[in-house]
Amino acid sequence: MEHATYRLGDLPLTGGGRLTDATIVYAVHGSLDRERDNAVLCPTFFAGDHTGYDWLIGSGRPLDTDRYCVVVPGLFGNGCSSSPSNHPSGPAFPAVSARDNVAAQHRLITEELGITRLALVTGWSMGAMHTYQWAVSHPDLVDRIAPVCGSAATSEAGRVFLAGLGAALRGGGPGDAGRRAAARLFAGWAASHGFWTDRLYRELGFADREAYLTGFWEELFVAKQASDLLAQVSTWESSDVGATPGFDGDTRAALASIRAETVLLPGLRDLCFAAQDEAEAARVIPRATLRVIPGVWGHLAGAGATENDRAFISAALTRLLEREPTPAAV
Repeated sequence: MEHATYRLGDLPLTGGGRLTDATIVYAVHGSLDRERDNAVLCPTFFAGDHTGYDWLIGSGRPLDTDRYCVVVPGLFGNGCSSSPSNHPSGPAFPAVSARDNVAAQHRLITEELGITRLALVTGWSMGAMHTYQWAVSHPDLVDRIAPVCGSAATSEAGRVFLAGLGAALRGGGPGDAGRRAAARLFAGWAASHGFWTDRLYRELGFADREAYLTGFWEELFVAKQASDLLAQVSTWESSDVGATPGFDGDTRAALASIRAETVLLPGLRDLCFAAQDEAEAARVIPRATLRVIPGVWGHLAGAGATENDRAFISAALTRLLEREPTPAAV
C-alpha cells in the first residue's frame, strides 16, 4: 500500500517535555487475520524510510504478505515522521529516545491498527535497537524478535563514531559540505577492511572508490536534511534498554527480561555494532540463538547487500517464524 500518516497529538518524552503534534508515517503490507495477531513490525533504520525493507516483504518472501500483516513505521527524525525539517519546532526539535519511538509505535499498532500481538519484530541497525526496546518495553505483546546488525545499547566505540558523525554534520558550514563529509565518515564504518581491499563496491556497479563514495554515500546523505540526521544521531546515541523503567540502567538485566523467541543476526565484521557484543547478548537473553552473517560486507550485510546476505537473513527469519512461541512469550 501507499504510506499513511498517524497523528498522535502531543507525545510525552522520556527526557521531559513533549513532541507536539507528533506524526508517524508508516506502510502496511498484507492483511490482519481474524484474531489480529499475525502482525510483523519493522522499525526503520538511520536515514531510512518505510520502503527500506521492501526486499524482505511480499508474497513468497520471508515476510510473506500471504500470511502476515507487515507494518513499517518510520522513526522520528527520518524526514517523513515528525522531524526537525517538517515540524514547527524546527531547530528546537526535542531529543527523542528509542523508548519514545516505541511508545508512539505502540499507540499506532494498538489504537490505530487494532493489533493484539506481534508475531515478530525485526529491524536493521537503528531498527534493531528499537527491536530490542520493543521486547523489553512490551514483553507480553511480542512473540519473536530478530535484531539485525544492531545492539541493545550504544557501545563506547559507537559513541566515538556518532561523535564524529555529529561533528561532521554540524561543522560543514553552508550548503551540503557537512553532509558530504558525514557520508564519507559513515562509509568508512559501514564496511570492513576486506570490503575495501577487495574493491567490492564494484559489485554495486561503481568503477572505483571515489565513484562509490560520491554516487552512493554522498547522494544518500545530501538527499536528507542535516537537522534530521542529527536528530537520529541523538536517538542512536542515547539508546539503551537498561534505561527502561525498572532496570536502573542495567542493560544485562533488561536483556534477561526478554521473553520473546530471539534470533540475533550480527554481521561478522560490522564496525558499527560488534558481533562479539551480540554474542554476549545471546548468552543473557533466555531464548536467544546467535546467527552471524558471514563475509566482509560488515554493517551493510544487514541491509541485504549481496545475494548471500539476503539468503542468510531470509533463511533465519523464515526459521524463526516457523518456531512456536514459548508459553513464557504469550
